[in-house]
Amino acid sequence: MYSRPFVCGARTKLNLVNIQASVAGEAGRFYSGDMANGQSKGFGLSQITKGCLYLLIASTSFSLVFLMAGEELKLEIMRFAAATGTSVWLDLKFWQILTSPFLEASFVSLLFQGFMLWMFLPTLERWWGTKRFLKFAAYTLGTGMLVGTFVGSLIPSQTNAAFVTGLDPLIYASLIAYGSLFANQQVQFFGVLPMTGRQLTIGISGFMLLMVTLGQAWAEGASFVSAMVLAWILTNGKWTPKIWLLKRKQKRIRRHLKIVDDDDKPNKSGKPPKHWLN
Repeated sequence: MYSRPFVCGARTKLNLVNIQASVAGEAGRFYSGDMANGQSKGFGLSQITKGCLYLLIASTSFSLVFLMAGEELKLEIMRFAAATGTSVWLDLKFWQILTSPFLEASFVSLLFQGFMLWMFLPTLERWWGTKRFLKFAAYTLGTGMLVGTFVGSLIPSQTNAAFVTGLDPLIYASLIAYGSLFANQQVQFFGVLPMTGRQLTIGISGFMLLMVTLGQAWAEGASFVSAMVLAWILTNGKWTPKIWLLKRKQKRIRRHLKIVDDDDKPNKSGKPPKHWLN
């Protein structure tokens, strides 16, 4: 004789349904696809956004002070703010992970970063919103600095000389994000060369890898590549940390449920239907 059916408690059932909905929604919401402030305007002339302006002011101000300083002051600034494998992993100057992205020792690189912050990255900020864009910047810059300095510490010839500075990890990570979000978006590179978002990403990424290889800048290259890999993970919609936590919570709730048979209403096969038991 079968036992009477017991249905899962209302609170447990509601929690399970909410988590299932959250997993489905979060997969499309994190960095992979929903809009924050309207439609994407693509790559081209556009007004700079708030988050990009903050980054541009911080980077330009600090870097110009460094570039215009005397040799002794430059040396002191580099010792305090510029991250290397030795300074971060041996001398434990972990604050350089925060200061080094805003110090650019090359004026040409500073111009390139400023151009990208003014013309290109605002597209991503409009798509995500300022808060999520700044989180993306923090994740990619932090990862790039940590990995780049760690690789530099493993290369004896570069331990003392391999400075990992500037916003380049964020710039290249943003290219990967753009290629993932706007793969088929038509863009005008420098206003003259038409291409899709995916083609733009592949072209500039290939150029970056070529420059790193020719210059043997392995520490900087590691910082760029690690930031780009993280950007791909965040924007492909399958590897977000919040989804992992939600799925883990879902499994934990399911472990408290059992299935029992109901002898009152047999199904078409003649067997009693099954119910969740809390």
